[in-house]
Amino acid sequence: MPSKVSCLYVLTVVCWASVLWYLSISRPTSSYINQLTAPARKPAKTIKSNATTTLNNIRTRPLNPHAFDFIINEPKKCETNVPFLVILITTTHKEFDARQAIRETWGDESTFSELRIITVFLLGRSTDTVLNQMVEQESEIFHDIVVEDFIDSYHNLTLKTLMGMRWVATFCNQAKYVMKTDSDIFVNMDNLVYKLLKPATKPRRRYFTGYVINGGPIRDMRSKWYMPRDLYPESKYPPFCSGTGYVFSADVAELIYKTSLHTRLLHLEDVYVGVCLRKLGIHPYQNSGFNHWKMAYSLCRYRRVITVHQISPEEMHRIWNDMTSKKLLKC
Repeated sequence: MPSKVSCLYVLTVVCWASVLWYLSISRPTSSYINQLTAPARKPAKTIKSNATTTLNNIRTRPLNPHAFDFIINEPKKCETNVPFLVILITTTHKEFDARQAIRETWGDESTFSELRIITVFLLGRSTDTVLNQMVEQESEIFHDIVVEDFIDSYHNLTLKTLMGMRWVATFCNQAKYVMKTDSDIFVNMDNLVYKLLKPATKPRRRYFTGYVINGGPIRDMRSKWYMPRDLYPESKYPPFCSGTGYVFSADVAELIYKTSLHTRLLHLEDVYVGVCLRKLGIHPYQNSGFNHWKMAYSLCRYRRVITVHQISPEEMHRIWNDMTSKKLLKC
């Protein structure tokens, strides 16, 4: 007889398919196009948590208060067993297939029996109540989703990342490392865990690595990465890691979150994290294993990297199956 979880999962998939079909014929695809302005702020409030945290040590008035409540939360996810690695994945409501592909491949929390690794998907609040309800149902099944009550949009991606930093600092501050990535990224977990983080070695502190970019603001208003002069007047950005995937020691999560409260918000998430790191005096390390572009698939080539960008759910399954079933194949 099918288990309760199996039945709920099948029901969720059917519901998702129905909702996405309905949305595709009845609504514009760019449902977030009018949500690019900053959300209304609520009065700042103290984070309530029984976890050990120093977030309430901030004594000056924040320039950029992160005054959003958790709509969906997993506050006890790290209580029973301290994780070696927390993976924060930014996603949107309609990307159920991508989330499920990650759960079934590189994001499977049971992949490493000797290490505790947890996966958390980060979302804001959709303007569509049906999509919010679907994500709530998904959360009840998988218990790996965290949502705050800001509007989920591209221009609020920085808020989404800061939510992840806040969550780690508040509910999972004993973790060793954190990775932030996106839902269209394939992660070579063996390379990430054993070649980069090396569990047998002493955990690093104030550590941050990824694909480091040294660039400046784009002033062309037609660009996706347009940065107005009045928002960022400098001609160069500080070194920052591509938001497609970066890794840092867990102590940095709290440092970035606390620094963000006194740092003017920028809509380019990876640049903003770089600005916070500069304030903290933390220099990101370059690692060529992090790729922020699409790579033609080759098993041997994918064995050498840590991340690959623009991977569909179908491709994730194919790559994962190859890498797990052909481990003895020599390149």
